[in-house]
Amino acid sequence: MSTDSSSLLDGKGLAHQIQMELATQIKTLDAEIGRPPGLAVLMVGDNPASAAYVRNKERACERVGIASFGHHLPADVTFAEVQQTIHTLNANPQVDGILVQLPLPAHLNATALLYEIHPDKDVDGLHPLNLGRLVRGEPGLRSCTPAGIMRLLEAYKVELPGKNAVVVGRSILVGKPIALMLLAANASVTLAHSYTQSLAAVTCTADLLVAAVGRPGLITAEMVKPQAVVIDVGINRQEDGTGQFRLVGDVDFASVQPVTSLITPVPGGWDL
Repeated sequence: MSTDSSSLLDGKGLAHQIQMELATQIKTLDAEIGRPPGLAVLMVGDNPASAAYVRNKERACERVGIASFGHHLPADVTFAEVQQTIHTLNANPQVDGILVQLPLPAHLNATALLYEIHPDKDVDGLHPLNLGRLVRGEPGLRSCTPAGIMRLLEAYKVELPGKNAVVVGRSILVGKPIALMLLAANASVTLAHSYTQSLAAVTCTADLLVAAVGRPGLITAEMVKPQAVVIDVGINRQEDGTGQFRLVGDVDFASVQPVTSLITPVPGGWDL
């Protein structure tokens, strides 16, 4: 992918390319095994953001030819009922992947339910077995957002061996997995978080800076090394003063973009 005319990392364009490749592969696979791959998405309650994410996943499945198995459970569903639904999907030979849409209602133990997913169907890569494989550098299912970031860096031929990478945020969904993936790519990785002292002094050392904390505009121009590559994973809904809302990242894009060599916009950057 070319960066001749822009410093933007075009995740949307890459996503379209990947979807076209997948559509071709899935047609071949369908002919070989007599069915398309199947993805089950389990959603609990009526969280509007979760509903939007699930719709987008179902549409993406439709575009590439994946069979989608949606399960929408009421907000007051019991742990045992969700557990049984997951067990049924584990046993369903038409279902190759299972995704539990987070967050779950407070009365449900999300971690315990994620452990119920069979590791080979754990498309979010959050089962302890898959996380252990990531730590050991073994093949296995990987967390979606970090895997998307690595694919984006690969597409733009960003050199990682020997480079200083700083990840701001230590969540199990993004921060920790992307730190491990960058380490596996031979980058020198610093994982910063809310207790990190002198955050700006740390981020200024980064050849590659990944922001994944959910705080709008946290990363400003003086915190970024000149010509760094910046990946903004933050998706924050912010009121613009007129009663309208817009999506912004964890990076103050307007001030940071001129400092960088490559940067992801929000939306449209890393989110493949």
